Amino acid sequence: MRAGNPNDVLVVMGVCGAGKSAVAGRLAACLRGGLIEADDFHTDEARARMSRGEPLDDALRLPWLDRIGEATLARLRQGGPVVVACSALRRLYRDRLRGFVPSALFIHLNGDRELIAQRLDRREGHFVGRSLLDSQIEALEPLAQDEAGMVLDVAVPLDTLVGTVLRELGNAETPSLNSGPVGDDVAGRQN
Repeated sequence: MRAGNPNDVLVVMGVCGAGKSAVAGRLAACLRGGLIEADDFHTDEARARMSRGEPLDDALRLPWLDRIGEATLARLRQGGPVVVACSALRRLYRDRLRGFVPSALFIHLNGDRELIAQRLDRREGHFVGRSLLDSQIEALEPLAQDEAGMVLDVAVPLDTLVGTVLRELGNAETPSLNSGPVGDDVAGRQN
């Protein structure tokens, strides 16, 4: 994968339960950057559908991606890097986000279905549950060779994942917080 601009935008992507919010939050803190949580940009209709276990169609998803892109640009204009936690499952969706920030670097959190399902079973207070996992896995299009990004295994501890990203970006800082595997410290907000 080709490298993106490390001082620009990182998009932490993957299926529900992969730990996007945990990794994005830690990266934003380590990089002293802004954090965009894509779930915050869903409409009430979209949240209701997902709460019922219904996947979103592009009529709901594309405007959502546009809202995320606009918010990312607005935050980027304030200075510093921006880290976005967003599923970005399909190339079309990643390209939509790249329409706002062409240099975005995508960090795909990938892992064993059963591990992710267990995390979803433990998650509380989130509108997306295990019922959407299989449809998201089916929709997932891995990063292509021409997409700036990296793929990381979510079975490793959160600090290891974040440290890997920071090293790839050329940032010598390593997170100092102790943590278990991704999601163990943020069961209510990971996805």
